Amino acid sequence: MSEYVFAAPPRAAAPVAGEKLFPVRRIFCVGQNYAAHAREMGGDPTREPPFFFTKPADSLVIDGADAPYPSLTHNLHHEIELVVAIGTGGAQIPADEALAHIFGYAAGLDLTRRDLQAQARENRKPWDMSKGFDFSAPLGLIQPAAQIGHPKAGRIVLKVNGKVTQDGDLSDLIWSVPEIIAALSTYVALAPGDLIFTGTPSGVGPLERGDVLVGEIADVGEVRTKIV
Repeated sequence: MSEYVFAAPPRAAAPVAGEKLFPVRRIFCVGQNYAAHAREMGGDPTREPPFFFTKPADSLVIDGADAPYPSLTHNLHHEIELVVAIGTGGAQIPADEALAHIFGYAAGLDLTRRDLQAQARENRKPWDMSKGFDFSAPLGLIQPAAQIGHPKAGRIVLKVNGKVTQDGDLSDLIWSVPEIIAALSTYVALAPGDLIFTGTPSGVGPLERGDVLVGEIADVGEVRTKIV
Protein backbone atom coordinates (compact mmCIF):
# COMPACT_ATOMS: atom_id res chain seq x y z
CA MET A 1 0.00 0.00 0.00
CA SER A 2 1.28 3.48 -0.84
CA GLU A 3 2.22 5.83 1.99
CA TYR A 4 1.53 9.53 2.28
CA VAL A 5 4.49 11.77 1.54
CA PHE A 6 3.79 13.55 4.85
CA ALA A 7 1.38 13.04 7.74
CA ALA A 8 -2.25 13.48 6.70
CA PRO A 9 -3.95 16.53 8.25
CA PRO A 10 -6.40 15.89 11.09
CA ARG A 11 -10.03 15.37 10.16
CA ALA A 12 -12.24 18.39 10.80
CA ALA A 13 -14.90 17.54 13.37
CA ALA A 14 -17.62 19.31 15.30
CA PRO A 15 -18.89 18.49 18.80
CA VAL A 16 -22.27 16.80 19.21
CA ALA A 17 -24.46 16.88 22.31
CA GLY A 18 -23.60 13.70 24.17
CA GLU A 19 -19.80 14.09 23.89
CA LYS A 20 -19.41 12.57 20.43
CA LEU A 21 -17.90 14.18 17.32
CA PHE A 22 -19.43 14.82 13.91
CA PRO A 23 -16.81 14.24 11.15
CA VAL A 24 -17.09 17.18 8.76
CA ARG A 25 -16.74 16.47 5.05
CA ARG A 26 -17.85 19.67 3.28
CA ILE A 27 -19.50 22.98 4.18
CA PHE A 28 -22.16 24.42 1.88
CA CYS A 29 -23.86 27.80 2.38
CA VAL A 30 -27.07 29.28 0.98
CA GLY A 31 -26.97 32.91 -0.13
CA GLN A 32 -29.63 35.51 0.76
CA ASN A 33 -32.26 33.16 2.14
CA TYR A 34 -34.12 35.71 4.29
CA ALA A 35 -36.12 38.38 2.45
CA ALA A 36 -35.00 41.30 4.63
CA HIS A 37 -31.34 40.33 4.30
CA ALA A 38 -31.67 39.97 0.53
CA ARG A 39 -33.01 43.53 0.43
CA GLU A 40 -30.25 44.94 2.64
CA MET A 41 -27.69 43.38 0.29
CA GLY A 42 -29.40 44.86 -2.77
CA GLY A 43 -30.97 41.58 -3.87
CA ASP A 44 -34.45 40.47 -4.88
CA PRO A 45 -36.16 38.32 -2.21
CA THR A 46 -38.48 36.54 -4.63
CA ARG A 47 -38.32 32.76 -4.70
CA GLU A 48 -35.79 32.33 -7.44
CA PRO A 49 -33.78 29.10 -7.22
CA PRO A 50 -31.39 29.19 -4.23
CA PHE A 51 -27.69 29.67 -4.90
CA PHE A 52 -24.81 28.10 -3.00
CA PHE A 53 -21.18 28.70 -2.08
CA THR A 54 -18.72 26.70 0.02
CA LYS A 55 -16.25 26.97 2.86
CA PRO A 56 -13.38 24.57 3.62
CA ALA A 57 -14.10 22.04 6.35
CA ASP A 58 -11.10 23.30 8.31
CA SER A 59 -12.52 26.84 8.47
CA LEU A 60 -14.58 25.72 11.50
CA VAL A 61 -14.13 27.46 14.85
CA ILE A 62 -15.54 25.28 17.62
CA ASP A 63 -15.94 25.12 21.40
CA GLY A 64 -16.16 28.92 21.65
CA ALA A 65 -12.60 29.40 20.42
CA ASP A 66 -11.38 32.81 19.26
CA ALA A 67 -11.55 33.80 15.58
CA PRO A 68 -8.62 35.87 14.29
CA TYR A 69 -9.52 38.99 12.30
CA PRO A 70 -8.63 37.94 8.73
CA SER A 71 -6.07 39.59 6.50
CA LEU A 72 -6.87 41.66 3.40
CA THR A 73 -10.13 43.11 4.73
CA HIS A 74 -11.26 46.22 6.54
CA ASN A 75 -14.93 45.19 6.67
CA LEU A 76 -15.45 41.83 8.38
CA HIS A 77 -19.17 41.04 8.84
CA HIS A 78 -21.16 38.66 11.02
CA GLU A 79 -24.00 36.40 9.79
CA ILE A 80 -25.87 34.14 12.26
CA GLU A 81 -27.31 30.99 10.65
CA LEU A 82 -29.10 27.72 11.31
CA VAL A 83 -26.73 24.91 10.31
CA VAL A 84 -27.94 21.51 9.10
CA ALA A 85 -25.75 18.44 9.67
CA ILE A 86 -26.28 15.70 7.09
CA GLY A 87 -26.28 12.13 8.38
CA THR A 88 -27.45 10.18 5.32
CA GLY A 89 -26.27 11.00 1.81
CA GLY A 90 -28.05 11.04 -1.50
CA ALA A 91 -28.59 12.82 -4.82
CA GLN A 92 -31.80 14.21 -6.29
CA ILE A 93 -33.43 14.05 -2.86
CA PRO A 94 -37.16 14.93 -2.95
CA ALA A 95 -38.11 17.69 -0.52
CA ASP A 96 -40.65 15.44 1.18
CA GLU A 97 -37.87 12.94 1.98
CA ALA A 98 -35.17 15.45 2.95
CA LEU A 99 -35.66 15.45 6.72
CA ALA A 100 -34.74 11.77 6.86
CA HIS A 101 -31.22 12.71 5.69
CA ILE A 102 -30.57 15.13 8.58
CA PHE A 103 -28.51 14.11 11.59
CA GLY A 104 -28.94 17.33 13.52
CA TYR A 105 -28.79 21.11 13.78
CA ALA A 106 -26.51 23.79 15.22
CA ALA A 107 -26.10 27.53 15.41
CA GLY A 108 -23.30 28.89 13.24
CA LEU A 109 -21.67 32.09 12.03
CA ASP A 110 -20.77 32.82 8.42
CA LEU A 111 -18.00 35.41 8.79
CA THR A 112 -17.57 37.42 5.60
CA ARG A 113 -14.93 39.76 4.15
CA ARG A 114 -17.64 42.11 2.91
CA ASP A 115 -15.30 44.43 1.00
CA LEU A 116 -13.74 41.52 -0.88
CA GLN A 117 -17.20 40.16 -1.64
CA ALA A 118 -18.31 43.51 -3.05
CA GLN A 119 -15.21 43.69 -5.24
CA ALA A 120 -15.81 40.16 -6.51
CA ARG A 121 -19.43 40.97 -7.37
CA GLU A 122 -18.46 44.16 -9.17
CA ASN A 123 -15.88 42.33 -11.24
CA ARG A 124 -18.04 39.21 -11.77
CA LYS A 125 -15.49 37.02 -10.01
CA PRO A 126 -15.95 34.18 -7.48
CA TRP A 127 -16.71 34.84 -3.81
CA ASP A 128 -14.28 32.20 -2.53
CA MET A 129 -11.79 34.44 -0.74
CA SER A 130 -14.55 36.55 0.83
CA LYS A 131 -16.30 33.54 2.37
CA GLY A 132 -13.95 30.56 2.58
CA PHE A 133 -11.02 31.93 4.56
CA ASP A 134 -9.42 30.50 7.72
CA PHE A 135 -11.60 30.62 10.87
CA SER A 136 -14.63 31.83 8.89
CA ALA A 137 -17.17 29.32 10.27
CA PRO A 138 -17.71 29.37 14.05
CA LEU A 139 -20.07 26.54 15.01
CA GLY A 140 -21.95 25.63 18.16
CA LEU A 141 -22.83 22.23 19.54
CA ILE A 142 -24.72 19.99 17.11
CA GLN A 143 -28.02 18.80 18.54
CA PRO A 144 -29.31 15.50 17.08
CA ALA A 145 -32.67 15.78 15.35
CA ALA A 146 -33.68 12.62 17.17
CA GLN A 147 -33.66 14.71 20.36
CA ILE A 148 -34.88 18.16 19.26
CA GLY A 149 -36.90 17.39 16.14
CA HIS A 150 -36.77 19.57 13.04
CA PRO A 151 -37.16 23.29 13.85
CA LYS A 152 -39.38 25.17 11.41
CA ALA A 153 -39.82 28.32 13.48
CA GLY A 154 -38.11 30.01 16.40
CA ARG A 155 -36.05 33.07 17.22
CA ILE A 156 -32.58 33.38 15.68
CA VAL A 157 -30.58 36.20 17.30
CA LEU A 158 -27.02 37.47 17.45
CA LYS A 159 -25.54 39.75 20.10
CA VAL A 160 -22.24 41.57 19.64
CA ASN A 161 -20.78 42.77 22.94
CA GLY A 162 -24.19 42.17 24.51
CA LYS A 163 -26.13 44.27 21.97
CA VAL A 164 -28.64 42.62 19.63
CA THR A 165 -27.56 43.10 16.02
CA GLN A 166 -29.55 40.40 14.20
CA ASP A 167 -32.98 39.22 15.27
CA GLY A 168 -35.24 37.05 13.12
CA ASP A 169 -37.24 33.84 12.99
CA LEU A 170 -36.57 30.56 11.21
CA SER A 171 -40.07 30.77 9.75
CA ASP A 172 -38.82 33.68 7.62
CA LEU A 173 -36.55 31.45 5.53
CA ILE A 174 -37.36 31.94 1.84
CA TRP A 175 -36.34 28.36 1.10
CA SER A 176 -37.10 25.83 3.85
CA VAL A 177 -34.56 23.27 4.98
CA PRO A 178 -36.18 20.43 2.96
CA GLU A 179 -36.25 22.66 -0.13
CA ILE A 180 -32.59 23.61 0.38
CA ILE A 181 -31.56 19.94 0.60
CA ALA A 182 -33.63 19.07 -2.46
CA ALA A 183 -32.05 21.87 -4.50
CA LEU A 184 -28.47 21.31 -3.32
CA SER A 185 -28.66 17.57 -3.97
CA THR A 186 -29.35 18.26 -7.64
CA TYR A 187 -25.90 19.91 -7.89
CA VAL A 188 -23.93 17.41 -5.79
CA ALA A 189 -24.53 14.10 -4.09
CA LEU A 190 -24.76 14.93 -0.41
CA ALA A 191 -22.82 12.72 1.99
CA PRO A 192 -22.68 12.04 5.72
CA GLY A 193 -20.57 14.77 7.31
CA ASP A 194 -21.77 17.61 5.10
CA LEU A 195 -22.88 20.84 6.81
CA ILE A 196 -25.31 23.33 5.27
CA PHE A 197 -25.46 26.95 6.48
CA THR A 198 -29.00 27.99 5.60
CA GLY A 199 -28.78 31.80 5.36
CA THR A 200 -28.91 34.80 7.69
CA PRO A 201 -31.57 37.30 8.75
CA SER A 202 -31.12 41.04 8.30
CA GLY A 203 -28.86 43.14 10.51
CA VAL A 204 -25.45 41.96 9.28
CA GLY A 205 -22.72 44.39 10.18
CA PRO A 206 -19.03 45.06 10.78
CA LEU A 207 -16.82 43.56 13.47
CA GLU A 208 -13.68 44.77 15.20
CA ARG A 209 -10.96 43.02 17.16
CA GLY A 210 -12.16 42.41 20.69
CA ASP A 211 -15.82 41.94 19.74
CA VAL A 212 -17.57 39.07 21.52
CA LEU A 213 -20.30 37.32 19.52
CA VAL A 214 -23.05 35.20 21.06
CA GLY A 215 -25.66 33.73 18.73
CA GLU A 216 -28.69 31.72 19.80
CA ILE A 217 -31.37 29.77 17.95
CA ALA A 218 -34.46 28.68 19.85
CA ASP A 219 -34.47 24.95 20.65
CA VAL A 220 -31.13 24.52 18.83
CA GLY A 221 -28.44 26.20 20.90
CA GLU A 222 -25.69 28.80 20.91
CA VAL A 223 -22.54 29.73 19.05
CA ARG A 224 -19.86 31.89 20.64
CA THR A 225 -16.59 33.42 19.53
CA LYS A 226 -14.36 36.44 20.07
CA ILE A 227 -12.67 38.32 17.24
CA VAL A 228 -8.98 38.73 18.06
